[in-house]
Amino acid sequence: MAILARLLRKQNLDTLRLRAGELLDPGWRVLVADMDGRIVHPAGDAPPGPDAASLTSPLCLDKTPVGQAILVPPPGAPPDRSGIAARVLAFFSAAVEEILTRENIRRVLAAETLQKYRELSLLHRATLTLNQSLRPRDVAKALLAEFLSGDIPADGGIIYLRKTGTGRFLPQRSFGAARKCGMERVAESTLFLDVVKSGKPEIINDLASDKRWRGEAPGLTAMLIAPLLSASQCVGVLVLGACGAPRFDANHLQYVGTIASVAGIAMGNALHFESVQLLIKSLMQALATAIDARDPFTAGHSQRVARLSVALAKAVHEDRDMFSDVRFTDNDLQEIIYAGLLHDVGKIGIREQVLTKSTRLPRERLDIIGQRLALWSEVTGGVWREDFAELSRINASDGITRDDAALIGRIGKLEIVSGGRVLPMLTDEEVQTLLIPRGNLTPEERREIERHPSESYRILQHIPFPENMRRLLTIISQHHERLDGSGYPSGLRGDEILLQSRIIAIVDIYDAITMERHYKPALPRNKALAVLRHEAADGKIDPDLVRLFAEKNDEIEEDAMRMALRTDDEDYLSETPGLENGSA
Repeated sequence: MAILARLLRKQNLDTLRLRAGELLDPGWRVLVADMDGRIVHPAGDAPPGPDAASLTSPLCLDKTPVGQAILVPPPGAPPDRSGIAARVLAFFSAAVEEILTRENIRRVLAAETLQKYRELSLLHRATLTLNQSLRPRDVAKALLAEFLSGDIPADGGIIYLRKTGTGRFLPQRSFGAARKCGMERVAESTLFLDVVKSGKPEIINDLASDKRWRGEAPGLTAMLIAPLLSASQCVGVLVLGACGAPRFDANHLQYVGTIASVAGIAMGNALHFESVQLLIKSLMQALATAIDARDPFTAGHSQRVARLSVALAKAVHEDRDMFSDVRFTDNDLQEIIYAGLLHDVGKIGIREQVLTKSTRLPRERLDIIGQRLALWSEVTGGVWREDFAELSRINASDGITRDDAALIGRIGKLEIVSGGRVLPMLTDEEVQTLLIPRGNLTPEERREIERHPSESYRILQHIPFPENMRRLLTIISQHHERLDGSGYPSGLRGDEILLQSRIIAIVDIYDAITMERHYKPALPRNKALAVLRHEAADGKIDPDLVRLFAEKNDEIEEDAMRMALRTDDEDYLSETPGLENGSA
């Protein structure tokens, strides 16, 4: 009755019955009944009695009987009318079967159209969901989220990704009872390898009877497994498993296959993007290492600045006191890492004798002064070795005292008179160089060093960095600016300097102090922090950042060390609570 009731519309049958009745004498009834003899149309009519001389004709749909058409004569109907009744019944039955066939076709087409619409909707939603990120772990997470609603009767699921450059597939992410069922061992099975080779999804509702399965995951009883294909290459595999009675069917296979087709393309794009990012990072690290290698005392400086800077940035992100309104995204932190790696790239254009300068005067020049003092002693009989030892000490010192300046002035006034010629003990240039108040660079050499942020910008501006690193060059060019305007190269002040640049500025000073340099020994952390506090008090660097850096120094150092031990920045960055995808 269900088929007839579903496919036959009252208005169609009413018209047909009326036409059939017009061909018969009054009193004839035209009925439609199901295979059990129950009247379907007209609804509520009584079936013919056992004594009625009714005529019947089967009703078929696709050659399958689904009911019968019945003509019930009125009491006392003339027997000679039976021949006409039989022809009317044949006409009526053929017409009803035509209605059944057309309505069935219409409904099949409607169902197929609805199914295609659902598939398109699923593809559209999956495309939007799975392409929101270019990180493989985010694509994997979004893919598994598609099966958490219960539409697919899986107890657990797991995604495998192919390891770059190999044929091995490694577990990436899972949900539900994946661990309990041992799904991390599915990749060891011949079944898994067959699906990878064929590139087609499969349902196995009785794993125990499948010859390709040897109980690699003892907890599984059934499995739906689908390859993730990108450019005809299998980049990953989705495995959905059941730990109880088998429940997967063809509809589930079609649904999962549709999702997997979109996920494969999204995962392929993400893996390609990741490989490009890895290449960029490797090139940046190689460039930073090459720059640091010019000076053995700064080896590893750029790497340490990158790690300490992002560790401090994470501390800022988590702080709810001084930086409650600051939130960094993972792209922001990645940008800080690259800025730390490349902050000194402009030093590639600095002369090596300036970059690695460890004394005020080069050793060769100091030896010449020693020879002058020795000659002066020969001529005058004066004592020179003690004065030369003091000059050597001053030459290597980071600063000079008043006594040191007096000694230089006294020696500078000495002259050697021989053969009518007068030779000064120290040239004006040598006096000025030895009298440098702090450090060992002459004004000209310091100007050369101070060009390196601008040089960094000039060198890097031709590299097409991605949109999520649009501030990278600005961060790098500002890392020597100071809040009071005393920095370089642009003399920026206060809020003109990006927070990221202030972070790198503090870390750059800290690392320079705690590491040995040509002109000074390494100082302990507490003294480095004291220098930072002094600089902050003088209004040069951000006092809140310095305070946070000092309070969290141990944690920041440990965090930077953890990053040094990681090969994947994304895994390290993902440990930051509340970190968001994208760029701020």
